[in-house]
Amino acid sequence: MPKKLAKITSDNPILLLGCGKMGSAMLAGWLEQGLIPKAVYIVDPFLDPIKANFPNLEKKQLHKKQLHKSVESLPKRLKPSFVIMAVKPQMMDEALRALKNLKIADAVILSVAAGKTIGYFEDHLGRDQAIIRAMPNTPAAIGKGITVCVANSPVTDDQMSISTTLLKTVSVVEWVEDENLMDAVTALSGSGPAYIFYMAEAMAAAGEAIGLSPELAKKLADQTVSGAGALLEASDDSASRLRENVTSPGGTTAAALDVLMSDAGLAKIIRRAMQEAKNRSKELAG
Repeated sequence: MPKKLAKITSDNPILLLGCGKMGSAMLAGWLEQGLIPKAVYIVDPFLDPIKANFPNLEKKQLHKKQLHKSVESLPKRLKPSFVIMAVKPQMMDEALRALKNLKIADAVILSVAAGKTIGYFEDHLGRDQAIIRAMPNTPAAIGKGITVCVANSPVTDDQMSISTTLLKTVSVVEWVEDENLMDAVTALSGSGPAYIFYMAEAMAAAGEAIGLSPELAKKLADQTVSGAGALLEASDDSASRLRENVTSPGGTTAAALDVLMSDAGLAKIIRRAMQEAKNRSKELAG
């Protein structure tokens, strides 16, 4: 078990609020890394899917007393070291109101909810509360994501380090000092998987339009996108270099790139799309 996780004990456990796709992915990662099962408490109104996702809960000694449908049913003595806010943004006000009944003054509030700023949490919990705002993306559900974090001043270096360890179980982790950058992060990596999925959709539709069957076009598009992503991750070369490697002068790829890289092509569309996403992120943050 990583030394940082060893600091989390049953006396100062992790409190996970929300165990949907992201929450359950993190939980699975922590348990795989050897976190003591008794050092995790879970609150989620829908416990059956959690039990289905973790059929070996009892084997891992994560007993029923650690599974709760509401914050109110948690032990009053509970003093978490980290509170992971993985609930839907529209449920956050209610969750924070309930948290005030717990001993969280010394806890780190680590939020993975989109659009909720550090200031929002400070307004509810006070300026002295240690708060980390994290922006993961959906590939974190399979351990392939990236998460960008920003912390307020009460968060210590050690708490940042432990937070990195917790999040590394599902993603690469980066930190920024300026929270204003989180709108750009949201536009790029937070919303980015949807751009790639749409690219796969568009490629499949184009393949069908030029004569392939819908089934073959979809398979070719999906495998091409996922394979290219895996190659990009595995290679030391940049995306530009990998693109150049597959592009022969005057060949078929060059003909397609002439369209995609034209003045009105993909780069301009992506930049405009991300600017709109950034603007919307600012609006949602209020």
